[in-house]
Amino acid sequence: MSTESLVKHLPNDIGGTGCSDDKIEIYERQLYPWEKRCHALLDVLDYHKIVNTEEKRRGTENIGSEMAAKLSYYEKWIVSASNCLLQKGLITPDDIALKTKEVAARYNLTL
Repeated sequence: MSTESLVKHLPNDIGGTGCSDDKIEIYERQLYPWEKRCHALLDVLDYHKIVNTEEKRRGTENIGSEMAAKLSYYEKWIVSASNCLLQKGLITPDDIALKTKEVAARYNLTL
């Protein structure tokens, strides 16, 4: 990728890039419960003027092309929100680690 392209296109901007001849399969599905909670959380953060839509959008653009290619839509949202809250000093990495361990224990998962 040229440096000009790096400057003109953010990681999630794939317009004009080459693609395979395969058609994109579009389908509808029900959101997973965590995706619904993620959406609600971001709406609440926006309503209370903690993380606004522009910050969330900018956060998803700043995650880098490798991560952007691997994460789902709502995974990008939650990473963006987490980064915003970390930058604002409203949560700490320890807070995230503790909560992650609590959720993993609830579902008998190992990290």
